[in-house]
Amino acid sequence: MNLAVEQPWLLAGLLFCALPLLRYGQRVAGHPALDLIPADGLSLAVDAAIRLLGALALAGLVLGMAGIYRTEQQVERIGHGAHIVLLLDRSNSMDQTFAGTAAETGGAESKAAAARRLLSQFVERREHDLIGVAAYSTSPLFVTPLTENKQAVAAAIAATARPALAYTNVSKGLALALSYFDQRPAVGARIVLLVSDGAAVIDPDSEAKLRELFQRQQVRLYWVFLRTANSPGLFDQPSDPRDDNAQAMPERYLHLFFSSLHIPYQAYQAEDPGAMRQAIEDINRLEQQPLHYFERIPKQDLAPLCYRSAALLLLLLIAVKACEAKC
Repeated sequence: MNLAVEQPWLLAGLLFCALPLLRYGQRVAGHPALDLIPADGLSLAVDAAIRLLGALALAGLVLGMAGIYRTEQQVERIGHGAHIVLLLDRSNSMDQTFAGTAAETGGAESKAAAARRLLSQFVERREHDLIGVAAYSTSPLFVTPLTENKQAVAAAIAATARPALAYTNVSKGLALALSYFDQRPAVGARIVLLVSDGAAVIDPDSEAKLRELFQRQQVRLYWVFLRTANSPGLFDQPSDPRDDNAQAMPERYLHLFFSSLHIPYQAYQAEDPGAMRQAIEDINRLEQQPLHYFERIPKQDLAPLCYRSAALLLLLLIAVKACEAKC
């Protein structure tokens, strides 16, 4: 049961539990020649039950005062899901709408707000996943580690509503997201879900490091690209060959880089909240593999239960005492 107490010395009070078993607490009535009365099995059983109730009531009070609790535990679970890191772009452009305008109260929601809303719904449906949250702009931002606590994940997603920064350093964000899988057994699917409305040039050293990390961590990559109206898309071909370079079309070249990693990779180009919802629902449907994991159950205070049980037993004893015959 993994039980422990806050005040072990109070357990000495359990010795008093023997008092109801040794002493006869009912009123004694005189009766001549008791040897002539046949043994009454029902009366003996009632007497034993009353003594036991008294002993249990004392035990409940002592254990409650000692501060009994169940220690933190890890329970093995087998379900369907994945280890998922949500990597969120927090550059300034995410605070604009899909039309490229500033989001206004009562108007169209920003890309960041749509991402938070739909990702929160996604997390609610993923009952058995371990989910972590990371973000990036100028620098990578560690938000919350991989956890089965969906309330913590929802709070982490909501916390990304803080004002965004100017730049997009996607390579450092990806490196941080991949580090979430360090020191973890390779059970179930490992997923990085990148939600971004743009990209940046990745230098050769960072490319080499990311290639090695993706191969070592055995990760599946999904990129939900939130395309702003009239901006280049992932699959667009430049009309002028001179523009076919990473500086002019960083999103296209980041997509080509991801495609060259030799890992399971899927890109979704969403141009409105409805398309983004469809992309996330598609990911939710695809990633339902068997998952073996351990669920952490926090410490549970059992003292209130002991006090309630002792109170109930004492009430029963009071009721029995009130029914006692008076001679």
